Amino acid sequence: MDISNPRRILAVSLTDSTQHLTRVIKDLTGSHPEQTSTSLAGSSHNLSIKTAYYTAEVPIWLDLISSPPEWAGSFLSPEAKEVLEVLGGVMVVFALPAQPQSDQGKAARELIQNVGKVVKDGLGGWSWDGVGLCLGVGEIDDVDEWEDCCAEWGLEFVQVRNQSVEGRNEFGEKTGVPRALEALESNDWSQASAGDFGSDIDEFEAELGIGKDVDEDGKGLELEPESLDFGFDREDFAGLRQAIWNAGQENEEDFLNGEPSKQTPEKDDGEELDDEIRKIERMMVKLQAVRDTSAGLPEDKRKRVAAKAVAEVMKEL
Repeated sequence: MDISNPRRILAVSLTDSTQHLTRVIKDLTGSHPEQTSTSLAGSSHNLSIKTAYYTAEVPIWLDLISSPPEWAGSFLSPEAKEVLEVLGGVMVVFALPAQPQSDQGKAARELIQNVGKVVKDGLGGWSWDGVGLCLGVGEIDDVDEWEDCCAEWGLEFVQVRNQSVEGRNEFGEKTGVPRALEALESNDWSQASAGDFGSDIDEFEAELGIGKDVDEDGKGLELEPESLDFGFDREDFAGLRQAIWNAGQENEEDFLNGEPSKQTPEKDDGEELDDEIRKIERMMVKLQAVRDTSAGLPEDKRKRVAAKAVAEVMKEL
């Protein structure tokens, strides 16, 4: 699927970290960003994404920040609403200071906090269906403080070292720019709302019985997310429904073309269906477990936990 009009990425850094922003964009896209005049601020650079599921030319808007509080204030103003509505990603690039409590360290924390405010108050925080990254450029070994600082504002910390080719950490996960690219590739860049898929999703769910139960009279009962007493809203399920639809649609297209599924080419239809059933069962077990463990939390915290659980399940789908 070709996404013709994808959402945008906003990439920012402090004005004195222009070289780090330039380096990260070059490593991410394969080419240097072009300045509009004498500065990167206000320029745009495309990121070509091609996965097994979609292709897209995602524009990256570049901005340099001299005063994080003023910048956050302008992005949280009513005039910036239309800009925020088309964002699918936010990326902060900063230099990792040798001393966290130095002036450089304080400036980096101020930058992260103010970008985090825009993500939380302007984009919706946990409910935002986008990706937020903080790329710290530097060679320091202890980055726990920066991971915590970024996580506090709903942003994932990624360390970018000087070597051009990043490896994997002790858990086998990608690091550096490859990890940032992986996170961006897993995002949904389509600007279509869940309502645009309406009847197709309803048809697909009706066939699979998703979101339905049967009472004693044999009548269908629609699943009410609110009745789960977990903190799920209907909006939390919109992304899940679309992900399930996309997965099913891809398998259906393979079948209509007379080809086996690209995901499991060695399996027949029966085995593939069993795999899908087990996947959905695991999904429901995970949601049930999270619901049980968060039962004693306040409603606002339960909603944040619910949104995170839904996001993790969508990645599996």
